[in-house]
Amino acid sequence: MLPLIKRVQTNYVIAILTALLVIYLVVTVLSTTAIYSGLAGSGGNSRICPQVSPDHPYVSTNPAALRWKEIPLRYPVSSLTHLPTDGPTQLSSIQAAPKPESEDSKRIRIVRRDAVKASFQRVWKMYRERAWMKDELEPISGGSNDRFGGWGATLVDSLDTLWIMRLDEEFKEAVNAAITIEFGNPDKIKPETISVFETTIRYLGGLLSAYDLAGCADKRLLDKAVELGNMLYVAFDTPLRAPIIDWNPHTAIKGELQEPHENDNNLACLGSLTMEFTRLSQLTGDMRYYDAIQRVSDLLRDRQSKTKLPGMWPQFYVRKTMDFSQGTSFSLGGNSDSTYEYLLKMYVLLGGAGTPAKQYLEMYQQVIKTASEHLFFRPRAPGNPDILVSGRSVTDENNKPTLTPEGEHLTCFVGGMVALGGQVLRDPAHVEMGRKLTEGCAWAYQISPTGIVSETYGLIPCANPSSCEWDESFWNETQSPPPLPKGVTKSGDRSYSLRPEAIESVFYMYRITGDPKYQDMGWKMFQAIDKHTRTEYGNARLADVYREDGPKDNVMESFWLAETLKYFYLLFSEQDLISLDDFVFSTEAHPFRISKPE
Repeated sequence: MLPLIKRVQTNYVIAILTALLVIYLVVTVLSTTAIYSGLAGSGGNSRICPQVSPDHPYVSTNPAALRWKEIPLRYPVSSLTHLPTDGPTQLSSIQAAPKPESEDSKRIRIVRRDAVKASFQRVWKMYRERAWMKDELEPISGGSNDRFGGWGATLVDSLDTLWIMRLDEEFKEAVNAAITIEFGNPDKIKPETISVFETTIRYLGGLLSAYDLAGCADKRLLDKAVELGNMLYVAFDTPLRAPIIDWNPHTAIKGELQEPHENDNNLACLGSLTMEFTRLSQLTGDMRYYDAIQRVSDLLRDRQSKTKLPGMWPQFYVRKTMDFSQGTSFSLGGNSDSTYEYLLKMYVLLGGAGTPAKQYLEMYQQVIKTASEHLFFRPRAPGNPDILVSGRSVTDENNKPTLTPEGEHLTCFVGGMVALGGQVLRDPAHVEMGRKLTEGCAWAYQISPTGIVSETYGLIPCANPSSCEWDESFWNETQSPPPLPKGVTKSGDRSYSLRPEAIESVFYMYRITGDPKYQDMGWKMFQAIDKHTRTEYGNARLADVYREDGPKDNVMESFWLAETLKYFYLLFSEQDLISLDDFVFSTEAHPFRISKPE
């Protein structure tokens, strides 16, 4: 009798547990369906997330988020800087009005768009099968690596691309995986230190953009962003409240003191956290994040006119004292780029509201004034194209700047930035300047044997930009072996790392002008990149763009999916998909909603 009773009891318990499991699964499916209903048709232009009042901030119940927030700070702030309370202004329209599209043009555009999407899907499938939850898929070996904290950089960085491309099931699966990442668990942090800059732009930006595009329906994404934001906030616990960029979270979570290294002095890493931290404050009402980056921006503003090239900051500075007066190298490229990019974009993100927005715009205007005088140059080239390139300026002991006429792929974003600034400022001359800079990078792509530009390349500057004739004999005298494309004097770094900057500017020029020539320009770029970088498992870094049969490296950074393919896809999509009048892109191509008047 007793065994029978036990058997009945066991079956009863199993039945109850099974019923509860079924109920849980049904509720999960229904809630997920409710959250993501309308995904395919929205294209990211769904419900707008409201800006949350600091009087009633969003409270996360995530234990990991609370754990980071409870760490005692050695250098706490006495009062927090708040987001501007002035209502956002009506910014100038950025995108060109859509033009009528013939059936043939539409067919070509859709074929191109779908080719980009197919490229993304192929790589995503390989990442899903061979490197799921790892930072990167290795495109030649099919292996994986964890170079960015081991939290699945490619996964989180690509969330908004999945949404934009309307890959519904892949997006849901990726979100469900992303929310399991443990930023608050030291055992899950693999390297001794992490880059605060890379973690912010890839992870925090990815989470916030996915939450923004999904209409703020899935609070799990915001909880995870708050968890990460609270972790990164601790990196600002320094005497001058400037973040430690090469930061040890293991030490921090124990409450132990850590000092920044003197080589922790990269301008881009210092000034490129503003958009992500500001958006986190807008969405949560927690002003700690905005306060943290606004203090850094104020520091940069106060030092902008006190450098060896007033109006810009050097690529490197004295970390201990935050002294910018000693550096002699000035560029909009590597080690600087996104700090400059974020000045204008912060003005847009804030909706032009209040003193802070005006501060960012004024800082941007000073930068462009200085750069146009000392960095932008017209190169000598066959056919005498009316183009510009952004070079580097080095000052001597008398603070006299000298141009280094070198192109750099990382500066190819500048054309899009300057054209965007022209639209914001209603200045057609700046839009034209952006056009010349964009087409300067496109020209460098076109003259390469592979159709792809290298990381860096030397050029011959025109003595007189308005009258610049090609002189082949002069080029032959200045060219460094081996043979290079006409106009290029030295190859510098001959590699290509799947970077997005050139197609980014082409995308901006198309959306701003509506000129279809930019779609044709972008299609040539895509075909060249796809042809020469494709591997069995993904797309690989090219070691030498001047060789048709050049070797490939076993590297595919997350920005290939998060940025490069996203910009290609948007170039061939309907113009209202992630409109520049509604969204502003971070340096990692994560779109954030722009504050607008009600």
